[in-house]
Formats: sequence, structure tokens, C-alpha cells
Amino acid sequence: MAKEILYLKIASIIEEQISSETLKIGDKLPSIRALQKLHDVSLNTIKQSFLELESKSLIESRPKSGFYVSNTSNRKLSIPSMNKLKLLEDKTTSEDLITKVFYSLSDKNITRFSIGVPDQSLLPIAKLNKGLVKVMRNLEESGTGYESVQGSANLRRNLAKWSIVLEGKLNEDDFVTTSGAMNAIFNCLMAVTKRGDTIAIESPAYFGIIQVAQSLGLNIIELPTHPITGVDLEALKKVIYKVNVCCFMSNFSNPLGSLMPDESKKELVKLLTHHNIPLIEDDLYGNLFFGTTRPKPCKYYDEAGIVMWCGSVSKTLAPGYRVGWVAPGKFKDKIIKQKMAHTVCMPSLYQEVIADFLEHGRYDHHLRTFRSILYTNSLHFQRTIEDYFPENTKISQPQGGSFLWLELDKSIDTAVLYDKAIQQKIGFAPGRIFTQHDQYHNCMRLNFGLAWNEKVELNLKRLGQLVKNSL
Repeated sequence: MAKEILYLKIASIIEEQISSETLKIGDKLPSIRALQKLHDVSLNTIKQSFLELESKSLIESRPKSGFYVSNTSNRKLSIPSMNKLKLLEDKTTSEDLITKVFYSLSDKNITRFSIGVPDQSLLPIAKLNKGLVKVMRNLEESGTGYESVQGSANLRRNLAKWSIVLEGKLNEDDFVTTSGAMNAIFNCLMAVTKRGDTIAIESPAYFGIIQVAQSLGLNIIELPTHPITGVDLEALKKVIYKVNVCCFMSNFSNPLGSLMPDESKKELVKLLTHHNIPLIEDDLYGNLFFGTTRPKPCKYYDEAGIVMWCGSVSKTLAPGYRVGWVAPGKFKDKIIKQKMAHTVCMPSLYQEVIADFLEHGRYDHHLRTFRSILYTNSLHFQRTIEDYFPENTKISQPQGGSFLWLELDKSIDTAVLYDKAIQQKIGFAPGRIFTQHDQYHNCMRLNFGLAWNEKVELNLKRLGQLVKNSL
């Protein structure tokens, strides 16, 4: 009994330090051995204390690093609201707003909370350049020749080897290379839909998905999506008879950062398999996990070949290389025909550079560093938003990826706020661009894939002040 009381007492001391912010979000705790010596107790007693704190989500362990104060430990702000299913509402367009946001990217002085690509300082550019020189020396015809329509065999082989999350379920012949993930999604939609078909997507959803679906003449159903657990499967079941294809980000969605639990992924694949509905899975951010292991994609649970698993290195390694891929299951032949008709083949040079990066472990090494930076950045952003934005701000709680979704006071129009912010060289993505409906006017997406420094911190604080001034 004394031992039990002792470990709870130690846990209570640490919990009080977290509550008083003596230990802040993201801070590293003293080691188990250091605390054992400090309190003059056994290692098991300290381990029990840590287990108690973990059970309350106050601390979390990181492999080969130790224990840290969890980003959920002292959360001041609520998570964003979950929207409702909208079937009869009129559609609106946000093309002008999207164009305005992208036009601002040409100004290098703007702090780019808006753009969904990592800051160049976080990318291994020197190593990529060395790889480029190496490939040019060794590649037949120095990369000027055509390759097979399916794509670089070397890249596809390395993708199959690297995709250990699928436990050997894919081989090189299962992949088709594309010009980034959006090109993969476009080819998938071209292969399995016709004008007038209906696509089910998350809401809010990446605006590129909405644009592509609209350009193909598809009807769009936006499904309610929880900011933590992802798309609402019960809502999908209600409209399943109307749906011809689904397109979801099951791992760290853009813009919410939600992560669909494994059981939900299984249920989703089973449901769609039963109705013979293809699933286009955009797994662009799956490798940017903050936990101990990479979450499985829906593709892992696919036995019938209905899941078209899309990915790229645009958000993790080399945005401008435009190297992407799809494992299209039973739709592979259709995808290859689509690619033949629209692209013929991909430039071989950049594919080989990425293949070399994968083969020799440099991608793994880069991702470990990159994920650590992103996780730390997410904590910096959340802490600053909690301190400098209005108290009624709601903020997402991503477990990976590079985005935060903010829900502000209902009186605020972030499209109007954007014009004020851009005048002060601060960019963000207004919530209105992530839907086809008249909603999310008081929301915004922030990219934390930046190099955290005084300028970024200052401009995030200034953005908070702009929000306060708009109330």
C-alpha cells in the first residue's frame, strides 16, 4: 500500500508541475533513473508514476528520447466543431479566393502560413543535388530518353520495399508513377468515373480535390468529419446509395489533421467493398506521424483491390520534383491507359534521384529529423495561439502532418481578415476555400512546416492580434 501511495504521490507532483506550467507542453521530463535517485525509490515506482501520467495523456514517450509533456496535457482551447451533412444547399465558388492566396506566394517577404509545402530550410537540398549529379552520370542517356508508361522500375521497386507499413502486400508491379499525388488522384478519377457521377469527400477538404472533381463534372457530397477521428462513417452509410467513388485522407487529413482509427479503416474498406465502390486514398501525409509508428493506410485492409493508394514526396522531400505514385489495385490497367493518353511517361531523372534516396536510407533519416521538427513546431504554434488568439478560438489537435485548423468567433470572416493580414505580409488559408458550400467563413488553416524563428513567432502573434481587432 505504501508503494502504491508513493508512486501516486510522485505522479501528483509531476502533474502539479504540468498544471502550473513549470513543465510546459513539449518539455522533456527528467529520466526515470534521475527521478529514482531524486526521490530515493525503485525504478519500478517511477515507471508506475509514468504509467499513471500516460494514462491521463499528460506525458508521452518518444523512442530513444525519453518522456515529454504531451500536447494534450494542458489544453486551454477546444477542438473545432464538426459540421453537418449538407445535401440540398446551393454550391458556391471560391476560385477567386484560391487564386488570391496563390498569387501572394510570389512575394518572398510574406510569412507563408498559407502554403502547404515545407520550408526549404527543412529539406535536404544539398543531398538531393548530389543525388542528381550521381544519377546524371549513371543513368542511360543521362535521363533524356523515354521510359515505360508504368514508370521507373527502380523507383517502383524501392517504393515496394519502403512501404513496410503494408507488410509486403505490394510489389513493384503494383505501382504506377505520376506527376505528384494530385496527378495520381486525377488519373484515378478519370479511370473510375464519368460526368454526372458522385464523389464523397471529407469536409473540410483540400481544395484541390474539389477543383478536380468539379472540372470532371462530378457531383460532390461533403461528409461530416471529426477533427480527431476523421470522416463520419455513419453519414457515409446514409448516402452510400448515391456514391460512385470516395476520396479520403485517412492519415492526417488536410486541413484538419485527423487520423482515422484502424477499426474505422477496416469498416470503411469492408463497406465500400460490399458496395463495389472505389476508394481513392490520398496518403500524402502518412509518413509525417508524431507517434511511435506510421499509421496503416486503408490499402492495408484491401483484399478486393478497390483501394487506390496515392502518395508523393511533395510534402516531405522535394515539392518541385513532382514525383508521385499510385498503387491502383484492380484499376491498374485503366490507370496506365489514362497516363498513356495524358502524359505518356514521366521524366526519369527525378524519379531516379528519389529511388536512390529511398534505397540508401537517406529518406528515413530525413523523415526522422523532419517529423521531430514538425512536432516541435506544432507545439510552438499551439502554445502561441493559446496565448495570443481570442479565448474562444478552437484549434485542431493533429497527431501528424503539418497543418492546424482554427475555428474563430462566428463574427469573423477570414476572407476579409486575409486581406488585412496580407497587407502586413502574413499569409494563411481562409476556411472558405476548403468547401463547395457556404461555410467555414470563420475558419483558417495554418501551415506549421516552417522554420520556427523570431519572425514566424512574431507574425503568428500579430495574426492573433488582427483576429482580436476584428471582434
